[in-house]
Amino acid sequence: MTTATQPTQRPPLPARPGRNDHTGPIRRIIVGSLAAGLLAAAVLTFVMFGGADEHFITGTALLGFALGWAMLAVLSMRMTDQPQRWAFVPAAGMAATGLGLLVLAPGDAGLTSAGWVWPAVLLVLAVWMGSQVRCCLAAGSGRWLLYPVVAVMAAAAVGGAFETVALASGDRSYPIPGQLYDVGGHRLHLDCTGSGGPTVVLLSGLGEFSPSWAHIAPAVAGTTRVCAYDRAGQGWSDDAPQIQDGVQAASDLNTLLDRAGEDGPYVLVGHSIGGGYAMTYAARYPEQVAGMVLLDASDPYQATSADGAAEPNAPALLAVTPSLARLGIGQLVPSSSDLPEPAAGQFQAFAHSPRSWRNGAKESAAMPALFSQAQSLTTLDRTPLLVLTASESVQIINGWTAAQARMAALSTNSSHLAADTTHVGLLADEEGAGMSADAIHDVVEAVLTGSPLQTP
Repeated sequence: MTTATQPTQRPPLPARPGRNDHTGPIRRIIVGSLAAGLLAAAVLTFVMFGGADEHFITGTALLGFALGWAMLAVLSMRMTDQPQRWAFVPAAGMAATGLGLLVLAPGDAGLTSAGWVWPAVLLVLAVWMGSQVRCCLAAGSGRWLLYPVVAVMAAAAVGGAFETVALASGDRSYPIPGQLYDVGGHRLHLDCTGSGGPTVVLLSGLGEFSPSWAHIAPAVAGTTRVCAYDRAGQGWSDDAPQIQDGVQAASDLNTLLDRAGEDGPYVLVGHSIGGGYAMTYAARYPEQVAGMVLLDASDPYQATSADGAAEPNAPALLAVTPSLARLGIGQLVPSSSDLPEPAAGQFQAFAHSPRSWRNGAKESAAMPALFSQAQSLTTLDRTPLLVLTASESVQIINGWTAAQARMAALSTNSSHLAADTTHVGLLADEEGAGMSADAIHDVVEAVLTGSPLQTP
């Protein structure tokens, strides 16, 4: 008699600890890891180290992103049956690069040189990561969450390569006009033309450079000597070791003019925040000031007014812009200029470079100190002073006319005129620049003849 036997059933294998898809679905892990990396980078760059130097901002951001990729690798291995071990590669690469930046602390030249290497490495990494996402993640498991991230990395690599080439092209295309002079640990660029006296010194505003005066300098040089210069970090000038306030910038300018052999006293011409630098110089070196022209100058008294209080997070936000500019983002910013060549090309090359964004961030951080120091100029006595106010600023800024009049009252020999143009147009537009040049001529004439300025 044959007895039928039931096939022996194997007991189910015990579940591996941490591999339960119900407690750790891969899509949630992807979202959580990406969010954690982004949040960590934001906290490090904006909160903990907000306003730090470019290498520090970039390095800490990379460490934050590295954390996100490491979380994806670890959590997917422990909590799902789709381990994403490949994520350890970008985690390690970003962590090593971030730590390297923090330890080596490269300056602008080092970061620019690195631009010939890191875009290619990042592009290869992005392509490889895309293949790993397709290989290691099942369809419907969240590939679509990672593909955009990989695409952004590839775009950053292409943008970084484009930015590096643009910087190199700008350096070759625009040799330095004028000369560089050592003012004590760093060099400043000075470009003087014309002859006669008094010498006119042009002080640029935020985001401007010596080429910004290309319409005005030749017009003034026909009758007297005129000098355009770049503050530390601007244009062709070297970076200063630390953020400079108005007093330090004034000391630099005084040393620069002395070492260049320029004779004072000078007629100072300041546009926008350049007016604050001119006022600080005049307060510091009154014997070196023969006259002053303020071209729609920033209101220095806003430093002590509630309406003029700076946004507390502005320095931290602006400090990120040089790192973003390394990705070529600055090249996407539309820019138009009516400056003549080669000044237009020079301005374009400078304006969108990481160095220009860094200088803008530093000068913005120093503005409260600059404005407070400019207020130390309480009188110019009878020194000729002409204040030229742009109509655009009057229309869009509350109290602008009163602020300009307050600056005009610094001298008993002053004139306050309105110009039907924009704030930028006083330098960049041919008609607006012509009005600025006329204002400078009026002050030079008043200095030479000792006659009072005409009041409107």
